[in-house]
Amino acid sequence: VESRPEVESSSAPSSPPSVLDENGEMAKQYDFASVEQDLYKWWEAQGYFQPDMSPDNAKAPYTIPMPPPNVTGYLHMGHAMFVALQDILARFWRQRGHPTLWLPGTDHAGIATQLLVERAVVAEGSSRQELGREAFLERVWKWKGEKGGYITQQMRRLGASADWSRERFTLEPKMSSAVAEAFVRLHEEGLVYRGDYMVNWSPQLQTAVSDLEVEYSEEEGKLYYFKYELADDDGSGAHLAVATTRPETILGDTAVCVHPEDPRYADFVGKQVKVPLSDRTIPVIADDYVDREFGTGCLKITPGHDPNDYEIGKRHDLPTINIMNKDASINEAGGAYAGLDRFACREKLWADMDAAGLVIKAEPHTQRVPRSQRGGEVIEPLVSSQWFVRTRGMADAALDAVRSGETQIIPSRFEKTWNNWLENIHDWCVSRQLWWGHRIPVWYVDGQEDVYVVARDEDEAYAKAKAEHGDGVQLRQEDDVLDTWFSSGLWPFATVGWPEAEGDAASELAKFYPASVLETGYDILFFWVARMVMLGKQLTGKSPFKTVYMHGLVRDGQGRKMSKTTGNVIDPLETIDAYGTDALRYSLVTGVTPGQDVPLSMEKVEANRNFANKLWNTGRFVKLSALRECSDEELESFAVTTPLSAEDMAALPLPERWAISQCHQMVDGVKDALAKYNFGEAGKLVYESLWDNYADWYIEASKTRLQGGAAEANPEGAAASRRTLVYVLDLTLRALHPFMPYVTEVLWQQLPRAAGQDSIMVAPWPEAEGGALAVDEAALADFGLLQSLVRLVRNARAEYNVELGKKIPAVLTVADERMRAALAAEAAAICTLAKIDAADFTIEAAPEGGGAPASLADQKTVHIVVADGLEAWLPLSGMVDADKELKRLKKQLAKIGKEADGLAKRVDSPGFLAKAPEALVEETRAKLADQREQMALIQKSIDELGA
Repeated sequence: VESRPEVESSSAPSSPPSVLDENGEMAKQYDFASVEQDLYKWWEAQGYFQPDMSPDNAKAPYTIPMPPPNVTGYLHMGHAMFVALQDILARFWRQRGHPTLWLPGTDHAGIATQLLVERAVVAEGSSRQELGREAFLERVWKWKGEKGGYITQQMRRLGASADWSRERFTLEPKMSSAVAEAFVRLHEEGLVYRGDYMVNWSPQLQTAVSDLEVEYSEEEGKLYYFKYELADDDGSGAHLAVATTRPETILGDTAVCVHPEDPRYADFVGKQVKVPLSDRTIPVIADDYVDREFGTGCLKITPGHDPNDYEIGKRHDLPTINIMNKDASINEAGGAYAGLDRFACREKLWADMDAAGLVIKAEPHTQRVPRSQRGGEVIEPLVSSQWFVRTRGMADAALDAVRSGETQIIPSRFEKTWNNWLENIHDWCVSRQLWWGHRIPVWYVDGQEDVYVVARDEDEAYAKAKAEHGDGVQLRQEDDVLDTWFSSGLWPFATVGWPEAEGDAASELAKFYPASVLETGYDILFFWVARMVMLGKQLTGKSPFKTVYMHGLVRDGQGRKMSKTTGNVIDPLETIDAYGTDALRYSLVTGVTPGQDVPLSMEKVEANRNFANKLWNTGRFVKLSALRECSDEELESFAVTTPLSAEDMAALPLPERWAISQCHQMVDGVKDALAKYNFGEAGKLVYESLWDNYADWYIEASKTRLQGGAAEANPEGAAASRRTLVYVLDLTLRALHPFMPYVTEVLWQQLPRAAGQDSIMVAPWPEAEGGALAVDEAALADFGLLQSLVRLVRNARAEYNVELGKKIPAVLTVADERMRAALAAEAAAICTLAKIDAADFTIEAAPEGGGAPASLADQKTVHIVVADGLEAWLPLSGMVDADKELKRLKKQLAKIGKEADGLAKRVDSPGFLAKAPEALVEETRAKLADQREQMALIQKSIDELGA
């Protein structure tokens, strides 16, 4: 069995890890590796992952059943995606005070696990058959005990806040009892039966497999053309030309089929033809399934080895001949070819037909080949005796669950896929010829294959059998096990107490079922999701989910599917080691719309690692700079207990009212987006609020009240800034926590906190009861004008190449008296943000009739119109050295003019136009136009400087 690295284990810390050194300082960069694992252990030890079931919590429970990964699994990006999305939901609803159960577990993965252990047994020189069923199962359980929990440990690395105390396994006793109960009930309701039908057969695993476990690949093969001679041939050599990709199946043909409207073969319908190299004759039939354009328009019908032929055979009452053993060798029905492997038979039969003069030709042909997802061998369609579940009625109930709104599918476009599959569903083959799994609860009576009892366990089976057949009855349990999808189809209700808790209003089944949401990949919408809804409706009367959210697949940065062959697989654990869990999680869930595939590049992850560092540095500023001199009493007063109201905000200065208002808008926007499962929009809102507003604007504005003696001169203003810095950062951390749990927790631990709030995980989400958080619309508008002013001044500085550190003079003219007073109050912030010389900055009433202020009447200025009634005037003399700048501009103009002249000569040259490629001509013309535009701008600047 392949080895797995051991998972590091140690006792849980009693407190969150500290990020302060011995001097109480924070590092300049966030060291995620030093905190993540210890922080996770602390969360789990505190019981934060468990739902709050206290009697005073009247909020509705929020339940997320985790799609159980295979017990054999090793973490890949698909797992990372669903862990990130589901953890966001769990943390968000937990913060909002809802008893939140994210229920984890693993699937026994019948085929994958058995194959894994069987390979190890073979490598030791033995086999499953030599060991026997009991000894082999002991070996599998041993493997499961040693290695089976590895993937759940890896999920912890991703920050999964699932309630691990309730972790379930599909083969544990309670789950096995639920599976038996479900099978018995379905049988009692007439929905389970045994029959011979076409299945996907895996010759290597020697079991039927589901459609999900079959992968189709485009492969180069051959199309073989041969003769089907008439049985009553009069010597004319009359025959039908038939084409096939699998000549070996000729041995099982029971008809040749043509299209009923194909005039070429109308005279052949109803006649008999001879099976090549056989004494059997078969009929020529007509069916509109035949594609007249493919091959010769004649189709050989092998009901025993082709699903479409099987359906045609049923319509025309054709016999079904199985020519293969379970290992895909030819059986006695193959006559002289019995014992050959199917592919060896193909070569031998074709050679013999060639020798008999029955071959027409063989030509290359690309075909879709079904291969086993697990073993890789070619799947063989064959008719086999299996157990089935009738699905039509259950499928109709699942269709109605979505149509009625009982269950909502997001994105809604997947409803079409849902409807299409359920409307065209076939009965479900639930038996698998394996040993590892839920053994089908059927017992055969006295060795008879057609007499059996269905029971929950052996004791009940004997009680039923004795009542019907007498005390001396002997029973043998069915060897087959149930399809893994059958047990996982019960997952949302069997994991919370079904069937034993049915009818108990105080049970966990009543509290946590139906689940609030199932979050999973769109690729298993019908293989798993539909079956859960079908079984949920049938066995509990309820659809198991209120919402089904379908995420896309994770692809590489170029949108390609990740594969070992392509060499573009990104390992989530390696990514975490390099960039941190938060960066990976945020990269997976942002930048895409719901249900779309996610392109993931290391550049994106690195950018989000930088975002985490930006967040770290904002927290570092607040703790080590803004709050450094505060007393314990002051710090305690800054702790966030409830959201600020409009009244609280009214007395604050403009930047503080703006910062709080935009933060409140962001928090409400994130709440609304996550409630609608719009993860990308929610993540974008926090990012923009933190980076663009808080860090780039408010922190810089706050420094004018905190630094350079400003705090001592205006202690009330400093206190307002400190309180706002803490408040906005606190709320931002809470809003970002579901996405980036680690960095938000360690930073939140550095802020003043209310008594009893020990972790951001359980700190309440900031929301106003019955409405939106308070927003000062006037402050948003006024500070928006201030921002526009600053941006335009910055643009002017860049246009005139003002030295980065140089402070320039400026005059503002403001028509509105209230706005003039508001800007005057923030003159220090304006000067800091726009790099204006405070000693040479004035704010004046706008002159009557407009124009430049009187103080600048004789000066050349850069005139900026910010808004109606708000203008800025920047004296050129304070921005540049006119003589020096003129010299630079003239030199630049001459250089570009020379280049432009050269391009103009090329464009005007008939030889160039005649010989050069059209794309090069257009490129040259575009470059010339660009240079002429640059020259015009430079000349404008020269004119403004007075030369």
